[in-house]
Amino acid sequence: MSAEADGSATEGPVTPGLGRRALTLLRGSRTIPRTRWTGRGNWRPTPASLPVLVLGLWVFGTGEALLLGSDLGATPWTVLAQGVSLRTGWTIGLTTFLISCVVLLMWFPLRQRPGMGTVLNIVVISVALDVMYRVLPHADGVTVRLLLVLAGILLIGAGSAVYLTAGHGPGPRDGWMTGLHWRTGWPVGVIRLGIEVGVLVAGWLLGGTVGVGTLLFALLIGQSIALSLLLAERTGEGATAPAGARG
Repeated sequence: MSAEADGSATEGPVTPGLGRRALTLLRGSRTIPRTRWTGRGNWRPTPASLPVLVLGLWVFGTGEALLLGSDLGATPWTVLAQGVSLRTGWTIGLTTFLISCVVLLMWFPLRQRPGMGTVLNIVVISVALDVMYRVLPHADGVTVRLLLVLAGILLIGAGSAVYLTAGHGPGPRDGWMTGLHWRTGWPVGVIRLGIEVGVLVAGWLLGGTVGVGTLLFALLIGQSIALSLLLAERTGEGATAPAGARG
């Protein structure tokens, strides 16, 4: 056998192997990993899990602030709140609260239980959104505004992954997402994409404002969360959370 044949035989499988690894990275995580900072339960924090939870929620709120600062469209859930507000005359704040309550009710058939993360989700994200929206600069150029949108989507995905892996229960909307994941076995990114697109269409039909940022968020947030969960899993040296850690 020639040297060239030997070389091709040894080098041939390398490229497909690299391709498979790259594809795995692009797909992200298909589940919620258990990490070294994951708490003992929804209401049992550890010295690591509580600050990680608050950090993740703050990062999430910062991402929301970037989207608002871009002035290129709200997130799908805000579009839905706007649409309902236009139809009912209620304020967006009240509408958002009521929508969250409805989403929480949808947890029960999925056997999801609220936790510390569910409560802090409401408080920390709202404070972070208010503070960071005032601190972060607002851009005028279209290119910079698009960059703000992409940065906001990246931060929302990262914040979601961080606070979900803290193990203290998801927020109302993420709880719906994770509940559907546990019950169906479908990938987290696919489920989130379906939820966001459905909410966006409903909000638009009700009269909510849709922009380029809204569409980009709906299309990219699922992949952003899946990639961030994979990074969290590898950083935290975790394994798939057992059934007892799901709620």
